[in-house]
Amino acid sequence: MTAYGLLVSPSHNRVYSQAAAELVRAELAVFGERALGGRIRDIGETTIGGVAYVTFEADELGPADVRLLSNLSSLYALFELRDGGLLRPVTVEPLDLFGSDLLTIQKYSGKTNEHFTKLLLNVTAMATDSPMDLVTGRPRVLDPMCGRGTTLNQAMMYGFDAAGIDLDAKDFDAYAAFIKTWLRNNRVKHRAEVSNVRREKSVVARRLDVTLGATKELYKSGETIGVTVVNADSLQAGRFFKPAAFDLIVTDAPYGVQHASRPKGGRPGRRQELSRSPVELLAAAVPEWSRLLRPGGAIGISWNTFVGRREELAAILAGSGLRVADSEPYLRFRHRVDQAISRDLIVAAKP
Repeated sequence: MTAYGLLVSPSHNRVYSQAAAELVRAELAVFGERALGGRIRDIGETTIGGVAYVTFEADELGPADVRLLSNLSSLYALFELRDGGLLRPVTVEPLDLFGSDLLTIQKYSGKTNEHFTKLLLNVTAMATDSPMDLVTGRPRVLDPMCGRGTTLNQAMMYGFDAAGIDLDAKDFDAYAAFIKTWLRNNRVKHRAEVSNVRREKSVVARRLDVTLGATKELYKSGETIGVTVVNADSLQAGRFFKPAAFDLIVTDAPYGVQHASRPKGGRPGRRQELSRSPVELLAAAVPEWSRLLRPGGAIGISWNTFVGRREELAAILAGSGLRVADSEPYLRFRHRVDQAISRDLIVAAKP
C-alpha cells in the first residue's frame, strides 16, 4: 500500500477555496468507488511543511490510474509520501488540450466556478456504465442550460464533442463572440458560423456550429472537435438534437437568485414570466432531456438547496426512469457559495 498526497489548486474564489479540499476528497472517493475498484482508501487531510494536502492510500497506481486521477477538478500536484516526510512527485497527465484561459478568461456575474464545472462533469462521467471512458473514450456532452458555455469549454478542453441550448439571446451572442475570438487569438484552426434554424419556413432558433482541431495537423486530417449551441428553450431540446445522442448531460440549474430559468407562462408575442424554481423547471425538462441520453449514460445537475430539496430532484429523475447515484461519496458535495446559495449536485444514470 502506497501513501499519496494531493496538493489542491488555489482558486481565485475565496469561498470556493475553503470548500475545495472537502470537495476533491468526495470526488476522489467517487473515482475510487466507480473506476478504481475501491482501491482508494483512508482519504483525509494532512499538513506537510505548513501546507495542507489531501492524502490517501492505494495499491501502487498504474499509468491508467494516474491518468484518471490527473483530471481531478482541483488537483495541482500529486506526490508519493515517503518515510521522513519526503515527497516524490508523480507525473500527472491531464486531458487538457488547451490553455487554462479557455475556462478562466470569461468574467461575468453568476458564472459557475470552473473548478466546480469540471468536478460536476467528472462525477457525472463516473456514474456511466463505462467510467474510464473519461480518459479512454470520447463521450459526447450536452448542457441543456449552457449560459455562456463554461461546461462546453470544459468538454472542449477534454477533447469531447459538446452541445448546449439556452434561451437567453444575450448569453448566446456573448458565447459566440467569445469562442470565435478565443480560437482566433490562440490560432486554433477552426470553422465557426451562426445560422438560423428553420421549421416549416419559419425561423425557430439560432445555431452556432464550431469545428476545431487541437492541432493544425489533426484539423487537416479530419480529427476534429465539434461544439454546437442552440438559442432556444431547453424544454424543446428534442427538436434540435436526436434521441440517445449524448453520453453525458451536465448542467447548473438556476439558483433562484442571480438566475431565472425558463418560461412558465405567457401568451405568444407577450413577455413571458420566468420561473425561479429549479424544481418546477426540472420537472418539466428532465423527461425531455432523458430522451437525449443514451442507455448507460448519466446526467448530473447542480442546484441551490435553499430553493429545492434533494428528495424532490431525486423523485423527478427517478420518474424519468433514471437511477440516482446515492452512495456515500455522492452525498458529500454540498457547499456554500454565498449567503443565499448552498450548492449541491445530484447524478443519475440511464439503465
